[in-house]
Amino acid sequence: MAEIIKRAKALSVNPLKASQPVGAALAFLGLRNAIPMLHGSQGCTAFGKVFFVRHFREPIPLQTTAMDQISTVMNADENVIEGLKTICEKSKPEIIGLATTSLSEAQGSDIKRLVREFRAKYPQYADVAVIPVNTPDFSGCLESGFALALEAIVDELVPQTRHAGRRHRQVNVLASSMLTSGDIETIKEWIEGFGLRPVVLPDIGDSLDGHLVDSEYTPLTLGGTPRSEIETMGESVATLVIGRSLSRTADLLKSRTGVPDFRFDHLLSLDAADAFTQTLADLSGQSVPDKLERQRAQLQDALVDTHFMLGFARIALALDPDHLLGLADFFASLGAEIVAAVSPVRAETLVDMPCASVYIGDLEDLERAAGAAHAQLLVANSHGLQGAQRLGIPLLRAGFPQYDWVGGYARAWVGYRNARQTLFDLANLFLGQHHEIPVYRSIYRDEPERAQAHPGLVLH
Repeated sequence: MAEIIKRAKALSVNPLKASQPVGAALAFLGLRNAIPMLHGSQGCTAFGKVFFVRHFREPIPLQTTAMDQISTVMNADENVIEGLKTICEKSKPEIIGLATTSLSEAQGSDIKRLVREFRAKYPQYADVAVIPVNTPDFSGCLESGFALALEAIVDELVPQTRHAGRRHRQVNVLASSMLTSGDIETIKEWIEGFGLRPVVLPDIGDSLDGHLVDSEYTPLTLGGTPRSEIETMGESVATLVIGRSLSRTADLLKSRTGVPDFRFDHLLSLDAADAFTQTLADLSGQSVPDKLERQRAQLQDALVDTHFMLGFARIALALDPDHLLGLADFFASLGAEIVAAVSPVRAETLVDMPCASVYIGDLEDLERAAGAAHAQLLVANSHGLQGAQRLGIPLLRAGFPQYDWVGGYARAWVGYRNARQTLFDLANLFLGQHHEIPVYRSIYRDEPERAQAHPGLVLH
């Protein structure tokens, strides 16, 4: 059990965390024909949008209630109601995700009441789902905001039914914020390989995978989980929950529909992939496909090939809790040592970390701990680059945002094949840092040549 060490300083230096509203917006961006609207100032939304655009390298539909000085002090209720009306009128979305920010939370805005007032004032937009969620910046992180948004989506869109198993080949997947677009695509293919049909919530593998479309511009999300599919989640045969941060969402879905669930902290290591594969085999009644068997054997061979480079390696990590536990377990399974671990927030997940302690802090804390422990590799988002350079060790980019590395959003980590590629990438990072001992050359080695070049030289 890891010791959780709380922050000792009064401010963040080189902050690690992304805010809860950004996490909520990311969850809504995984729904089809949807648009997130942050209840706050224009700067609150613009700041998050910049990171989304730099990370995914795509246009991001994101709206704001544009609170200014007057509405902040007096009343911003009309901003929300008229903002919802304008979006419904101009963009015609199926879903609007309404998330709060620190500004509206400090003001005491009751967004659920405002949604009711919008319904009463504009009944013609009753077919548009509006999902309110409280996500203040001053608490939590991207992961917790993402989880709160998913819980609100299930609460709003999944009806209370008792028809579990009616769609006997359909399975639900609750996907944590630690999963990339590439991970989602891998998981869908993994499930489909057993003849099952996945409904992924949210499906950023369909909406934020970097594909081109015919339309020049759209104010809504392209791709993602359709509203009609979310409404059928109560008829699935099972729910697969990936990430412990989604426990409350999983509890809500199970209590509302009676669909049994199977929970996984992550799908990064060999053991985790085996557990997920066996669950799919049990649910489908089918044997494991030959393709997966071969990929598993290839991963085992890669473990042997990279053992001498990765065994006993000293690793320092800074990520959101779900992601931190997943990658720490992966490194521990290789025989590596977690010498420094930093999380932006406290979570029950952290006590199961395979290391002595976890700091609740920022990237400055990571850099200091990694330097003191003589870490050989840093694992963090793009903000960790300067610290890695100062320490003179490589950086493995993971998490959000990744703005100095093309394709970080699409990289797949989960499953046998992708774990194998991660092993190769890690081994190459360590090989790139390896320096051969220079050949020793005696000072007397070149004496005959020197004597010929300088006939008057006296040799002793």
